[in-house]
Amino acid sequence: MGCCQSCFTKPPSSSDVHHSVHGNDHDHHHQPTNGAASPASTGGVPAFAEFSLADLKAATNNFSFYFIVSESGEKAPNVVYKGRLGNNNSSSGITDDKKNSDRRWIVVKKFTKVAWPDPKQFVDEAWGVGKLRNKRLANLIGYCCDGDERLLVAEYMPNDTLAKHLFHWESQTIEWALRLRVALYMAEALNYCRAEGRPLYHDLNAYRVLFDENGDPRLSCFGLMKNSRDGKSYSTNLAYTPPEYLKNGRVTPESVIFSFGTVLLDLLSGKHIPPSHALDMIRAKNLLFLMDSHLEGNFSTEEATVVFDLASRCLQYEPRERPCTKDIVETLSPLQNKSDVPSYVMLGISKQEQAPPTPQHPLSPMGDACSRMDLTAIHQILVMMHYKDDEGTNELSFQEWTQQMRDAGS
Repeated sequence: MGCCQSCFTKPPSSSDVHHSVHGNDHDHHHQPTNGAASPASTGGVPAFAEFSLADLKAATNNFSFYFIVSESGEKAPNVVYKGRLGNNNSSSGITDDKKNSDRRWIVVKKFTKVAWPDPKQFVDEAWGVGKLRNKRLANLIGYCCDGDERLLVAEYMPNDTLAKHLFHWESQTIEWALRLRVALYMAEALNYCRAEGRPLYHDLNAYRVLFDENGDPRLSCFGLMKNSRDGKSYSTNLAYTPPEYLKNGRVTPESVIFSFGTVLLDLLSGKHIPPSHALDMIRAKNLLFLMDSHLEGNFSTEEATVVFDLASRCLQYEPRERPCTKDIVETLSPLQNKSDVPSYVMLGISKQEQAPPTPQHPLSPMGDACSRMDLTAIHQILVMMHYKDDEGTNELSFQEWTQQMRDAGS
C-alpha cells in the first residue's frame, strides 16, 4: 500500500484479524507510534481501522462527482464524499452478521496530495482522533494512507448541516428548543474532547455541526485535525477568527471557545453575523434586534438572554476571560425544556433507519433533470448543447412546450 505500509506495521495477532477491514491473513495494521491499542467498537460505532484505497474507491464509485457532499462541492480544498462500504471481508472468522453490519454508510475526506507529506505524522494524528468515541461526535472510524493518498473515514450523518438548516432552509427554520439542544450538544462534544486530551478544534462553525438519522446534532470529527500539516486552523472569513489567532496564527483551547461564541450568534440570529457587528448589539443589550425574525417570537426571552450573555462571554477579546467548556455545559443544561421530544420531530423530518440509497450508476445531468421534471434545467442543458428551435416548422418550440407543460400542471 505505498510508502505508508512500511512505517507502522506489526505482525497481526489473532484478535487483530477481527479488527481488520479486510480480514485478510496478509494484512498488517498501522499503529500509532505511542503504542496505543485500537479503539474498540462502542455503541454501534466500529473500531478504528485502516482501510485500503480500493475499498474507499469502491465505496464512493471511484470518488464520483455525484457522491460529493462537501458544502463547496469539488471546489473544496479537501473534498468529502459519501459512500457505502461493501462486503469485502473474506476471513472465515467473520460472520455473515458482521459482514452485513459492515455495509454501513460513511463519509470520506480526501486530502490534497501535498497536505500531509509525512505519512507517520498523518497516521499519528488520525489515531489520536480515532480513539475518541462519543454520541455527540460524528466519529472517525478509519483512515487510508496509500502512496500520496491521505483519507479519513467517518460516520455518515444523513440530515445536512446546521448551516443548511439555519441559513438555507426551505420549508421551516429550526425551532428555538432545538437551537438550545444544538448549543448544548456542541458544548458537550467539546467538553468530552477536552477531557480526552483533544481540546483543539479547527475552524469551528455551523458547517461542522451535522444531524444524524435521529435528527440529533453532532460535531464533525474532521475539525479535530487540521486540513494539512502546515495548514491554517481557520479557512473561513478572517472576520470570524479569534483576535489572538490573527496575531500569532496559533489556535488554543480559548480560541475554540471564541468560535463557539460565533455559532451561538448564528443560533440566535439565524444569520452568519461577524462578531464585530454582533458586539455592538451585545454592548447595547439589543437582544430583540439580534434575534432571528423567522422564529416569529416563539422563544423565551429569559432563555435567549442567557444564551446572549454566554455568547458575549465567549467572544471576550482576552482569552483568559472566556468560559471553559465545563462552564458552558452547566450554563446551557438548565435551558433544555423539550428533553422528551425527539430531535427529528423538532427538525421536521422523518426518522431514517439508514441513509438514502445512492445510485451506483448515477444518471447523466439530462437524465437527472428529466427524472425531476425540471424544465428549467432541461432547457439550460439544451442551450449548452447549442440547441436551437427549428425555424419554419409547425412543431412547438421548446419554450412553447414548457409553457404548455406548466399550464397543464397548474
